[in-house]
Amino acid sequence: MASGDAAPAAPASKAGRNLPAALAVGMTLGLSLIAILLWAPEVLIGVIAVAMAVATWEVSKRLREADVLVPRIPLILGGQAIIWLAWPAGSQGVLGAFGATTLVLMVWRLFDHGLQATPRNYLRDTAISIFTLAWIPLLASFAVLLLLEDDGNLRVLTFMILVVCSDVGGYVAGVLFGKHPMVPAVSPKKSWEGFGGSLVFSVIGGLLTVTLLLQANSMIGVLLGVGLVVVATTGDLIESQVKRELGIKDMGTLLPGHGGIMDRLDSMLPSAFVSWLVLTALL
Repeated sequence: MASGDAAPAAPASKAGRNLPAALAVGMTLGLSLIAILLWAPEVLIGVIAVAMAVATWEVSKRLREADVLVPRIPLILGGQAIIWLAWPAGSQGVLGAFGATTLVLMVWRLFDHGLQATPRNYLRDTAISIFTLAWIPLLASFAVLLLLEDDGNLRVLTFMILVVCSDVGGYVAGVLFGKHPMVPAVSPKKSWEGFGGSLVFSVIGGLLTVTLLLQANSMIGVLLGVGLVVVATTGDLIESQVKRELGIKDMGTLLPGHGGIMDRLDSMLPSAFVSWLVLTALL
């Protein structure tokens, strides 16, 4: 190849991603998490804590690039408190850490002016900071609470499998049959056909995992499968709208073919809460 020739572009999927890289990263992450859940489930708490710190950094960096002054230090440290206090203190620890961090964010932004002489956009920046705190570490803490149940590793594995089922079903059906956009103004590539594929895959996955892994009523699997498709899809749309308003494609670049850590967590985070809610209430 001549020195002036451009290198061939990496193969991209219909969704605009480098599919081989995305599959390799996804398989590596998935197998690593399964191994942790089966043989050292407590390690997952540390993995979640690190992932949330990175995701919070990614989002806060993007927000500050858009001149939204979110206080990164209290966001990251408070997020860590929310995650780690779930281990010894359960939901009370989570709630206490969230409330304390909210107060710190409100005060911190009052005195953090950046290059401004006096506070500006205080209400906007504080509201977005609290939104980020709830969006990332608070929702992630429910995965820790789920893990702390007697069969918590299997419950977490169940919800992870169902989110993957939703993603795979939506991708396959969307690529093969997608013609009717769900919310074209937010995510033009997401279709109703893809949503139907997510439902089919996730309900089947719910039936199998809840019955075989959790030894529970299969109807719980149906309910969980439907619920996770709804919140996983909504979570994806929420992040798409946030990125659209910020004028970016990805939150980060850490994971080839996926973007940043937060780009892989958009559907996982709300799914962790719904999984905790359904399985805690019905099992």
